[in-house]
Amino acid sequence: MTIKQKQDLSFDELDELVRPAPEVVEFEEVANKMVSRRGFLSGGAAVGASAFVMGSTLGAANAMAAHHQPSRLAFDMVKATTADTITLPKGYSWQVVASWGDPLWSKGIPLDTTTGGTGASQEMAFGDNNDGLAFFNRNGVFVLAVNNEYVNPKTLNANREDGKTVTADDVRKSKAAHGVSVMEIAKYDGKWSIIKDSKFNRRITADTEMDITGPARGHELLRTSADPRGVVAKGTWNNCGQGKTPWGTYLTCEENFNGYFASSDDSYQLPEELKRYGVSMSEGRYKWEMADDRFDLSKEPNEPNRFGYVVEIDPMDPTSRPKKRTALGRFKHENAEVTVAANGHVVVYLGDDERGEFLYRFVSKGKYQVGADNSDLLAEGTLYVAKFHENNRGEWLPLTPATTGMTEADIAIHTRIAASKVGATTMDRPEWVAANPNKVEAYCCLTNNKNRGVKPNAGGDATPAGGPNPRVKNKFGQIVRWEPSNEDHTANDFKWDLFVMAGNPAVFDDAYAGSANVNKDNMFNSPDGLKFDRNGLLWIQTDGNYSNEGDFAGQGNNQMLVGDTETGEIKRFMVGPTKCEVTGSAWSSDYSTMFVSIQHPGGTWPTGSTPLSSVIAITREDGRAIV
Repeated sequence: MTIKQKQDLSFDELDELVRPAPEVVEFEEVANKMVSRRGFLSGGAAVGASAFVMGSTLGAANAMAAHHQPSRLAFDMVKATTADTITLPKGYSWQVVASWGDPLWSKGIPLDTTTGGTGASQEMAFGDNNDGLAFFNRNGVFVLAVNNEYVNPKTLNANREDGKTVTADDVRKSKAAHGVSVMEIAKYDGKWSIIKDSKFNRRITADTEMDITGPARGHELLRTSADPRGVVAKGTWNNCGQGKTPWGTYLTCEENFNGYFASSDDSYQLPEELKRYGVSMSEGRYKWEMADDRFDLSKEPNEPNRFGYVVEIDPMDPTSRPKKRTALGRFKHENAEVTVAANGHVVVYLGDDERGEFLYRFVSKGKYQVGADNSDLLAEGTLYVAKFHENNRGEWLPLTPATTGMTEADIAIHTRIAASKVGATTMDRPEWVAANPNKVEAYCCLTNNKNRGVKPNAGGDATPAGGPNPRVKNKFGQIVRWEPSNEDHTANDFKWDLFVMAGNPAVFDDAYAGSANVNKDNMFNSPDGLKFDRNGLLWIQTDGNYSNEGDFAGQGNNQMLVGDTETGEIKRFMVGPTKCEVTGSAWSSDYSTMFVSIQHPGGTWPTGSTPLSSVIAITREDGRAIV
């Protein structure tokens, strides 16, 4: 396969290309035993005796209907559409705040879409494919921190028809378009814009130095020729979801870090531990190895072990060094949802976004104290992985030397292997997690999994249908909800159900139609982004099939919906432009503005020519709060 063909693959397709999981024949029988929608909703055998699935949601919905309670979703639901624009309810408007290539400093050069710019121009500009983001306000200074996940070669290297990486400057530009963009913004005449030359403006890229903290710091597997002590990593990339701490820092999450490495020596023996993470010896996705030896496995075999972590950044201190928090584990991080338990311990929920991987929880050793120095609370604690049982109960299994037979450092570096050892539940691509600010409960998007009930995960763990992953060859996804025992996020026991099963009731009448709170008007597929607002409404963003054909007919472009977790009601609030992913959300301090990331649009949005990943601001035309 050529580098061009590899660049055109999604990260999931690339993983399956370099590391196909072995087929498991006995699962094929399960794949042919789909249940009816009636059987699914009543807790049929294929759901794994999950009579409690959707129980609380549907019960609350029936109660609302019986008492004629008004909906808390006070807007007119928009229809599914394939329009190449942002579609919002009546009374709302949107504007672009920042797009790929927008300069953050006056000396920066505006993006030349005919070439994609240069390495020098990209280092001064907003990165590409923006994903998770957070809003910060300190003494009236407003700062956005925004992830820049990856690049689109055909627009980055637009001066070449195939977008192929050829020169060292191509590599420099690509590395600079990754990472995190931190920028001050302000609102003038009703419009948000970047404050160029602000002291808070900052680009954190694949070349930015950052401290390694936690159990893996200094471990021999993290030592390289440039960093023989294994304490300073260089760069962050494929930054997907994010988190925000109570002490005012930003957590950026490294996801598909594996596709950036290659080997110039065919005789190099790739360790099994790296294979578990999808690292391969073939050409890197963007050929960074041609200009930087640390991406050549035969020259720097430990470099991949320095990625796949959560990175903590202080966006209000541009002189601070980012910190890689190895205590939170190494895997393909989606987001990092932070909450403080009643006992003061910080809890971080974490999803590993790959088919058949796991859902994690970190509990800090120390306790959060208002006004105290909380800066190292994520450096030390215990990592857990979720085990879901068929009786709608579950438990958090600690990943410790006693339970895994591994050292704390090895658990931090080879977290997937540790989770496999304790028998965690394989999940349908656990993506964003959101904790309800008004109730002790949390939710996770299980976006889809075509391998469910068909083949094991990359570590050989079985993936039978059942529990929170009830559908074979799951193409639509679902959102699982859990409630910790005794209203305590640090409790090891929980009960769970499914808030929603996405589907298409216009095409199917079985489990693929979705749960009862999905209908022909509000249907969707592949829930991905997830965030609660201050009122406890759940905002759901999708990254799935936008063909609007076949099994996905009538679902239109990717979208953002709002769910009332008390009643089960779900309404579509926004539809994004052609081929985009809708991902990442944040509100201004007064909730009058909602910031949303629009990633990899594929038409001509928003300029009418070259499609540009962008952050948009959504406001109400009457100036009132969004929520």
